[in-house]
Amino acid sequence: MKAIAKIALAVAVACASAGGALAQEFTSGTVKKVDEKAKKVTLIHEELKNLEMPAMTMVFQVADQDLLEKLKVGAKVQFVAERVNGKLTVTQVK
Repeated sequence: MKAIAKIALAVAVACASAGGALAQEFTSGTVKKVDEKAKKVTLIHEELKNLEMPAMTMVFQVADQDLLEKLKVGAKVQFVAERVNGKLTVTQVK
């Protein structure tokens, strides 16, 4: 019975570790330009570790209108960018 408890504990720890690895990491950036018509934003950003990109200025798609409305030129933001259908896309903003 102790062996089953140890295995269950090991599985629980492994699952918790995997869940933490999947958590999205926010990156700091500054909004340089917002193109509401094209649903794009230009950000000056720090390194994007999840995308293996160095700090730079680049244009991103924006996942939805609610996120786009949070982005104002000159604002300092924390954001998550991901590849969505092959395009670099801002999926979260705070």
